[in-house]
Amino acid sequence: MVKHKVNKTYAEINQRIRSGDVVVVTAEEMIDIARDEGFEEAARQVDVVTTGTFAPMCSSGAFINFGHSQPTIKASRVWLNDVQAYGGLAAVDCYIGATEVSKDDPLNRVYPGEFRYGGGHVIQDLVAGKSVHLRATGYGTDCYPRKELEKEITLKDLPYALLVNPRNGYQNYNCAVNLGAKTIYTYMGTLKPRAGNANYCSAGQLSPLFNDPQYKTIGLGTRIFLGGGVGYVTWHGTQHNPAVERTPEGLPVRPAGTLCVMGDLKKMNARWLVGASIQGYGCSLFVGLGVPIPILNEELAAQTAVSDEQIVTQVVDYGGDYPQGVSGSLGQVSYAELKSGQIQVQGQSVPTVPLSSVVRAREIAATLKEWIQKGKFLLGEPQVTLPAR
Repeated sequence: MVKHKVNKTYAEINQRIRSGDVVVVTAEEMIDIARDEGFEEAARQVDVVTTGTFAPMCSSGAFINFGHSQPTIKASRVWLNDVQAYGGLAAVDCYIGATEVSKDDPLNRVYPGEFRYGGGHVIQDLVAGKSVHLRATGYGTDCYPRKELEKEITLKDLPYALLVNPRNGYQNYNCAVNLGAKTIYTYMGTLKPRAGNANYCSAGQLSPLFNDPQYKTIGLGTRIFLGGGVGYVTWHGTQHNPAVERTPEGLPVRPAGTLCVMGDLKKMNARWLVGASIQGYGCSLFVGLGVPIPILNEELAAQTAVSDEQIVTQVVDYGGDYPQGVSGSLGQVSYAELKSGQIQVQGQSVPTVPLSSVVRAREIAATLKEWIQKGKFLLGEPQVTLPAR
């Protein structure tokens, strides 16, 4: 068992938050502190490090209860602004997924499809206070005789609305290129032929799971910034795969951990939940996510001081290998290289394009820092941390 010279508890840090004595820095600020002071002293000085990411996160959606009508209905099929929601829950409950597309969308029959409106846009419209058209049908029962329902709804009027995202905050992801001879359209964006561009999606040194790569402080009950409001980690997300190759610092070199998160949609902000149309691929939802990392010891101080130079990912050919399910890498690059604007792929200089916003990630980390400093946000100690292996 590792013996730490610095040992803090969640209770001690939360008491400092309540008393106004807490020391909070962003993940980028922690890099300089650790370099100047060393990990042990940084752990003594700093109580919390805040992180942030703002990127498209397809595996997102919301549970909605739209309230009983007169006469009552058991809604088996539900549409919100002509986007189908899943109605197989209960009488007036449904789940709207971020990637579901409007029922009249031509999809990729008109190639590349524009995918102008989908579930992510519905969620954004609701959070923005806009009216959304609800249509529901049922087959009729003795207790729920109504068979059709149409009405306008707003988030304020809904009895219940909960954002529940099965997979957010991916810990690392591929850098995508296209070695083929024609332009392709993917969830990583448009990729020009012959490695004309390289697209990536991570905030790097600001990204939550890069600052706690072994999930020592993240798990069931961790309180987070989600969509501009307060949310919680409810477990690891789908495709959580921690048992990948890692650097000596414990950082994964390819896609690894994920988070399942939830929060009250009524307390969120449309600035941090933004519907996305990805040409030739489909709809999605940009999600603002930030996780506070408590500095319980010098090991966590070291992990939150990780820099873009230390974080690496794989360059993958989405023109051939990826769609064929072939596991291969064209090389390994650091996030410092990616953020420089160009990388080398097979001896060729390739311009890089971020799908995530570092500017917004910084804003999330700064907002979470302010909430904690003002005593508005206490740390949630996880009841069980995420599986690390």
